[in-house]
This record gives sequence, structure tokens and C-alpha cells, in this order.
Amino acid sequence: MNDLPYNEPMKDEPRVDRPPLPPFNERIAAQKVQSVEDAWNTRNPERVAAAYTPDSMWRNRSEFIMGRTAIIKFLTDKWEREQNYALRKDLWSFADDRIAVRFQYEWHDQARQWWRSYGNELWEFDSQGYMKRREASINDVGISIDERRILGSRESEDWDDWLPIE
Repeated sequence: MNDLPYNEPMKDEPRVDRPPLPPFNERIAAQKVQSVEDAWNTRNPERVAAAYTPDSMWRNRSEFIMGRTAIIKFLTDKWEREQNYALRKDLWSFADDRIAVRFQYEWHDQARQWWRSYGNELWEFDSQGYMKRREASINDVGISIDERRILGSRESEDWDDWLPIE
């Protein structure tokens, strides 16, 4: 949490825009999705949390999380549990200040069991491009190490590749 660019702004501190900004069209929404994927693949809780409003509301599976401080704690715990995490997100739909995505990520637990997690997220943004609401529904499927297909961050030439359904 000592990375200055990712510190939570003080109440009086003005926030800078986080492009791309709403209202979204398909190109801008796809850029926003890719920027979120890239940030999450760093597994840096402070960097990820910096993209959310200070009072951002989340539902992640059955957990309800409010605010950047809670987001940082949640992500720190998540990435301690979900080791070697690698994520892919696809734009599903968009309108004005909202985006829907489908995603898959792979990770292993402390016992070295590999998992592929499938999910959908609904996002809502403020006018400066910060996410103010995130709702995620996620299901986990055990996989063998040989079934892995998400091996790290996506290369730019692969940004348009859609995730298979299974």
C-alpha cells in the first residue's frame, strides 16, 4: 500500500479522469474491459483498487464489499488463496455508463489443485471513469494442470480472441 500512484485520495483531493470514459461505445467499452483485465493480472491490490470509487460497492460471490480499503483487503486475501492467478475477460454488453463481461480465470490452491473459475460481472462507472459498482457471479471447476489454457497476461494480438464456453 505504499505505492503513491495507487493511494486512496483524501476527501478533499480532486480525482483525475480514468479513461476510457463513459458514455461507452463498443470500441471504448472493449478498451475499458482490457484495461481492467490487465490491472487484475498484476495481482496488485492497490493498483486494482485505484480504479474504483472510494465508496465503491461490490458483490463478489456471496460477499459484499464497500470501499477501497475493503477492496484492497479482499484482493490481498483472494490472491493469497488463489495462487498463480491468470484472468481473461470478454465484453458481453454495454450501455452509457455500464458494461457486462464474462470471464474465466485459472489458479491453484495451497494443495496445488488447479481451478478454472467462470463468471459474469456487471459494472457501473461514474463520469470520471471510476467503477462505482461491481457485481460478480462465479463458479469454480477443478481442472488438471494439463487442462490449463490461461497461462499469463494476454498479448495485444490476442485481445479479440473470445473465450471458449467450457
